[in-house]
Amino acid sequence: MADKHIVLVTGGQRSGKSKYAERLALSLAANPVYLATARIWDDEFRQRVLRHQADRGPEWTNIEEEKYLSRHDLSGRVVVIDCVTLWGTNFFFDSDGDTKRSLDELKDEFNKFTDQDAYLIFVTNEIGLGGVSPDAVQRKFTDLQGWLNQYIASRADEVVLMISGIPMKVK
Repeated sequence: MADKHIVLVTGGQRSGKSKYAERLALSLAANPVYLATARIWDDEFRQRVLRHQADRGPEWTNIEEEKYLSRHDLSGRVVVIDCVTLWGTNFFFDSDGDTKRSLDELKDEFNKFTDQDAYLIFVTNEIGLGGVSPDAVQRKFTDLQGWLNQYIASRADEVVLMISGIPMKVK
């Protein structure tokens, strides 16, 4: 599959986003790519990552990339990018919580990465669905996440909202 196509799969935690994205990728390619953006913070998280990799199976090509997705030429491939929230977190922490700088860097990197002819399935979280956090850092990150989701959605060919494991096509 060589045509450029962008899908954004969004929803709350444990809404079925990743499973939906993985099923979609496997329906399109025998050997999709799983591009994981998680930064390994501690040993418990490292074990979680290893468990997820094992659960996906040998048909997947696993790539770990915390920030610079465009380092990887995935032309002609079907790719699940999981997830935008952790990807944004890495830029946010590395910029000491500078929301504007993080968003500018994320948009630039998104544009570089999505310039290739690949079927890209981005997984993200709708973290702003709850109340307003009493924590200033969390409020800044929620703003960043919302703006980044809007940016990706505006450029996506499709947007799917997951609610309790049920996909709802938004765009």
